[in-house]
Amino acid sequence: MILVRTWLTSYTRKRLSGLAHIVHIMSTEKKRVQFRAPDRLIDRADALAAVLGEDRTDVLVTALREYLQDAAHDDTLTQEIAAAYYDDEISFEQLKALVSAEEAANIRVLKQQLDEDFIDEVADA
Repeated sequence: MILVRTWLTSYTRKRLSGLAHIVHIMSTEKKRVQFRAPDRLIDRADALAAVLGEDRTDVLVTALREYLQDAAHDDTLTQEIAAAYYDDEISFEQLKALVSAEEAANIRVLKQQLDEDFIDEVADA
């Protein structure tokens, strides 16, 4: 029990430190959402919230932030995100929200180059 408590305390400190930075750069505006999730998943979130002394919303928001942050560093997913931007399925603002600002800028430049190359090919045909 002491080992678990020590680990959770250490884990909580590291997570809070990381989240402090994330929260600082994220908007303070909040949007109410409603979704359905398996009972077991919500029960686990509630149990973790009780251990950490937080409410369910805090646990779910933290999990969602971490998932999106991890997704931004997944090369396969980044390629899918870029493809969605190239196909005009998402806006540049949405792109920036999903990947780093530098990565978004690179993807935008590549899209512009691809568009210019396509125009040149059509003009030459």
